[in-house]
Amino acid sequence: MGGVEERIRAGALTRHGAYSGEDLARAAETVAAVEAEGIETVRMVFADPHGILRGKTITAEALIDAFASGIRATSTLLLKDVSHRTVFPVWSDTGDAPMRGASDLLLVPVPGTFRRLPWSPHSALIHCDVAMPSGEAIPFASRRILRAACDRLAERDMRAVMGLEVEFQVYEVTDPAREHADTTMPARPPATRALNQGYQYLTETRYGESEAILDALRRATQSMGMPVRSVEIEMGPSQFEFTFAPGDPMTIADMAVNFRTMVREVCHREGLLASFMARPRLPNAASNGWHIHQSVTDADGRNLFTSGADGELTPTAGGWIAGLLRHAAASCIATTPTVNGYKRYTAYQLAPNRIGWGEDNRGAMLRALLAPGDPASRVENRAPDSTANPYFALAFQILSGLDGLENRLTPPPPLANPYDDDAELLPRSLLAAIERFEGSEMYRTALGDEFVSYLTRLKRAEWDRYLMTVSEWEHMEYFTAF
Repeated sequence: MGGVEERIRAGALTRHGAYSGEDLARAAETVAAVEAEGIETVRMVFADPHGILRGKTITAEALIDAFASGIRATSTLLLKDVSHRTVFPVWSDTGDAPMRGASDLLLVPVPGTFRRLPWSPHSALIHCDVAMPSGEAIPFASRRILRAACDRLAERDMRAVMGLEVEFQVYEVTDPAREHADTTMPARPPATRALNQGYQYLTETRYGESEAILDALRRATQSMGMPVRSVEIEMGPSQFEFTFAPGDPMTIADMAVNFRTMVREVCHREGLLASFMARPRLPNAASNGWHIHQSVTDADGRNLFTSGADGELTPTAGGWIAGLLRHAAASCIATTPTVNGYKRYTAYQLAPNRIGWGEDNRGAMLRALLAPGDPASRVENRAPDSTANPYFALAFQILSGLDGLENRLTPPPPLANPYDDDAELLPRSLLAAIERFEGSEMYRTALGDEFVSYLTRLKRAEWDRYLMTVSEWEHMEYFTAF
């Protein structure tokens, strides 16, 4: 192992400062584990701006070189919208386009993220940071954004603790849509039917009917080291929910993209389609939420949201809640990043439609679970949906909460009726969220103008394509009327 570590130490990544001594030891341990476990291929992945895993698959023999020198990939992987179109003018010489000429970026493997894939036992996965070939940081890379937010909180000797509830659907595929005419950008969705009839929330019979696929997903989840706590039948037909134990934000973000990818790949092998779309356009389909539980601890791990016997909000809990509320609309570009997600904000459907908080109220955007003396005290943000890029979404939670702490904000009274009280509505469209984000001085200061311009360009491209698409509603409304 010493020889492996020395080979990695002599590489360009260590010279660029990518690895500490502990990282080098972990990298060497990963190489040894790949050899000992008979791994043949390693998927070197990173989360693009939409939280979709991309990357290259290398052979086991190439792993040492990957740790030493990184892996080159096309930089346009960071410049694509959800349909996989490159939306930046990479062939322009105007100077305002990043990574002109579709130049290279560098995948930098992150020691400690190695996971064997239980559904593909000859293969493993390693997360990567992305950088320029020179080693220069890319200011809009997903992991970098979250790491910087965590570092800012750490400057106050505080740590964020995050936990997730993730909802999704699994359907049987009746037509995989593989005809040539179906292979468009984006492709025609496969035709599906439900696994169960649904609308039997948390019922034992529905769980029994779906146990085979849920067991396969749970076992794969646990084999990858994800701290799953419950597997549940959700509200709608073919809808399920996994909940997870809390952890540090980076671990939770890595886990979230691993989980989403794992569910889709395991289901595909079973002839099924898993979807995390916020509100599928299917008869009787329910919306999918992605609830973020969050608290803040001091350097000794003491929960700073835990109230005393009087049950009053602690200054940290109050400031954090107030910060999340102040920046909720601007944060929607990260927590609700698609055109479709805003159609989930419907009253009386267990999704919020207003910016406010409540005490254990599932209709409120922020559900405060704060009991006197309870070390598990936390706040649940119910605005996000399951399409969120976890790195951006968690970073935005931290930056919003931190702004509340730094400015000693206090929250308004809790909502008594979260769907009727006089509170600001959440953005009604992706465009409204883009505009709020663009106009946020806090986010411009925290993330920089370059990141704000980058993310808004990606999202505006998505919005513009949506506007230029003739919808079924328009065809029905106008085709025979005029």
